Order: sequence, then structure tokens, then C-alpha cells
Amino acid sequence: MAARYDRAITVFSPDGHLFQVEYAQEAVKKGSTAVESEGKTSVILGVEKKSVAKLQEERTVRKICALDEHVCMAFAGLTADARIVINRARVECQSHRLTVEDPVTRYTQSNGRRPFGISALIVGFDDDGTPRLYQTDPSGTYHAWKANAIGRSAKTVREFLEKNYTDEAIASDNETIKLAIKALLEVVQSGGKNIELAVIRRNKPLKILESKEIETLVAEIEKEKEEEAEKKKQKKST
Repeated sequence: MAARYDRAITVFSPDGHLFQVEYAQEAVKKGSTAVESEGKTSVILGVEKKSVAKLQEERTVRKICALDEHVCMAFAGLTADARIVINRARVECQSHRLTVEDPVTRYTQSNGRRPFGISALIVGFDDDGTPRLYQTDPSGTYHAWKANAIGRSAKTVREFLEKNYTDEAIASDNETIKLAIKALLEVVQSGGKNIELAVIRRNKPLKILESKEIETLVAEIEKEKEEEAEKKKQKKST
């Protein structure tokens, strides 16, 4: 039955499904994990970085990019689709017309075009300096979050954030960055070398952290875990 309805983007199946949208959402689930975390004065974007070939230019495979001076995004899903969305969003930013009628919504509802196979984490600041985080999906819907994850193993990362996102965990920029790293370490096995992080602060350009900075923070996190485990052992022994 599904095969009769999975070709046309504007045709619903009898049970109310748009199968092309659901297929696009499956493409997102196969993408690299991405995470966002809202701090008091900054917003953090983090992605699972796939290993690149020795002679490949690393900057050409980044999944975090700036859309405008105050808006950035990370994505999970099909990179080629993401490039189209990114270019369109940049044009909209430049013309001050970045509205809900973005390419995702428009194409999802147009005959002859398939949905974009990406989900995006879009972050930025309001005029009053309030950080904002949004997540979009292939259906064209978007929601505001304080912290969220998309891509492969997003559920695991989101559950970690739900348990650990507290005022204490985002008390400073450094703590907010650590929270994002800890969330990614739930699914990234090879440590800091496969993590890409970006920090956005109000009225400042997007800052991509160097690998050495990330590895230093990962080492601090591992040390904190060891100290916490040691304290638990001491409590049990007493």
C-alpha cells in the first residue's frame, strides 16, 4: 500500500503520512550527531566530525557555518542538500527577510521537488542579547529549544542533556562548552579529535575551536570524571 503513495510529495497516504518527508527524516537519522546548548552569554554548537582523508582539505567538510553575523547553524543529513539551504538562508539574511517561508517549507509543499534531507540547529541572538536556539526538520516545522541534538544517536544525547542541563552547568561559557562536549562524548568514541565545536557570542563572529583546545577540555572532563568516581568510592568505603 505504501508504494502507491511514496512517490508524490503532495499526496497523503490513507493513514495520513507523507512518505517522502519520512524518508528525508530517515536521512537525518543517518547523519553525524549535532548538538546545541544555550548558555547565559553564549550559544554552543557541536558536531561529530568524521575522519577525513590525509590529503583532503578539512574545512570543506564542516557541518557548522555562519549564516549572518548573528546567526549560525549546524546540520545533520545530506551535505549537498544542506549547501542549498545554507546559500538560500544567507541570501534571506542579507535581504532581512529570513522568515518561516524558508526553502525547507516551500519545497516540502511544492509538487515536483522532494524535501531536503537535513535537520538544522539554528542559533543566534535577539536585539536585547537573548540567545535563541531553533531546530528545523524536513517537514518544514521548527521549534525553540534550550538544548537539543539531531542526527545519529540524537536520542541518547538528548536524554543526557535533559538530565544534565542545569543553571550550574551553564554558569559560564567554559561550563556550557564542556556540557556540549560531554553530550557528544556519549556517542563519540574517539574523544576530542572527532569533535567540532563553535561558540557564538553577542556582537562577535563565530569562533570555531581549534582541535588542541577541544582536546584540552576533553582531558579536563576525563579528569573531573575520575575525581568524581574516586569521591564515590571513598563514600562507599566509609
